[in-house]
Amino acid sequence: FQRLGVHFDEYSGESFYQEKSQEVLKMLEDKGLLQKTIKGTGIVDLSEKKDLSLFSTVMRSDGTSLYITRQVSLSVDLAAAIDRMNKYSWDTMIYVTDKSQSNHFQHLFQILKLMGYDWAERCQHVSFGLVQGMKTRRGEVIFLEDVLNEVRSRMLQNMASTKTTKEIEDPMETAEKVGLAALIIQDFRGLLSSDYQFSWDRALQSRGDTGVFLQYTHARLHSLEQMHGNEHQTDINVACLQEPDAISVLQHLLRYDEVLYRSSQDLQPKHIVSYLLTLSHLAAVAHKTLPVKGSAPDVAQARLSLFRAARLVLANGMKLLGITPVTQM
Repeated sequence: FQRLGVHFDEYSGESFYQEKSQEVLKMLEDKGLLQKTIKGTGIVDLSEKKDLSLFSTVMRSDGTSLYITRQVSLSVDLAAAIDRMNKYSWDTMIYVTDKSQSNHFQHLFQILKLMGYDWAERCQHVSFGLVQGMKTRRGEVIFLEDVLNEVRSRMLQNMASTKTTKEIEDPMETAEKVGLAALIIQDFRGLLSSDYQFSWDRALQSRGDTGVFLQYTHARLHSLEQMHGNEHQTDINVACLQEPDAISVLQHLLRYDEVLYRSSQDLQPKHIVSYLLTLSHLAAVAHKTLPVKGSAPDVAQARLSLFRAARLVLANGMKLLGITPVTQM
């Protein structure tokens, strides 16, 4: 998690809510929602006609909360949701798990509504699919740490085969950041709930729609700024940016807030990924056709400002996806 830049403010496992789950079962009973089957298990009727055509089991016949295979107990999740609302008065509660648990969360939210909690409408399940075909040199049983080590190792090899790597202060750290970008972009390119076929070769390509290409573009634009003095100018004559390639970059930059809003609404990072990849391709073309060196001073400053804006948005977008932009590659 540390390598991925992930931190948690609070940990609370199932055992923390075991006692509270008994209170929830009592609440369900008091509200007349808990029914007993012939076998003695506790269920909640979720059917519209109340004919038990759809129900959810919340209690074993011995009175303990149920542990569904590969899913946490419903009564524990009910207890956790209620406790978190009491503790944090949250605006939205998002559950992130694999898509096999979709029914579990649908039932959870339905039961909370039946219990009279209007805020159940603000609970959301974000599901993710399976990664297929991933292998490391250690075999087919995959641990995340092995994947992170493998991508860093492969990236180091790729960097060693290029001429520029010798100038990098810390090749290992750069390989780690670029490798992580490769993994994250490959993972976030499609719908989160879609399964996809993993390919090391595709993920680590330096050209094309990859995290490596994003990092390469960022490093290149950073280098351009360093070369021409990276002091931010305020008196830019934007009328100098008349070329189609400059206008394409400008128009794309204007769409950034719209893309962020869209991702915030459906919680799908693919909109940001697609936007950043297009921005990188447009910036790469503009970098070739709009030289800074040798141009008239006001044209050079306008172009430099355009490339700086593209780099800042690229860096900002990558950070949102959990990627640390590199300045050398």
